[in-house]
Amino acid sequence: MTLRDPGSAETEPGAPAPRTVPPGPAPRPDRESSPMEPPVPITFEQIRERAYELWERNHRPEGLEIRFWLLAERELKAERDRKRTEATEAGAETASAEENPVERRARSTAAR
Repeated sequence: MTLRDPGSAETEPGAPAPRTVPPGPAPRPDRESSPMEPPVPITFEQIRERAYELWERNHRPEGLEIRFWLLAERELKAERDRKRTEATEAGAETASAEENPVERRARSTAAR
């Protein structure tokens, strides 16, 4: 039995190739998207479901399919933008709460 260094480049025949990590920063799933990133697209299915809900709430009128479709799309975009704005504001509040403890102590000392 031969022991091999786990970091060695040798692999056994038929073994899968080692996984490589692409260069660049790792994705951060714990953080919200920045305001500079493109918004998350709204899917056809989401618009279709919302348009159907609106159509049913309005007693299923005939001939207004396009109006309900556009209204559903507008509502979904507004919800997405509102959530994005709230996330950005929450991130800004968190950043201000994480101020330097030395600065906080200097301000509290100066206030006395």
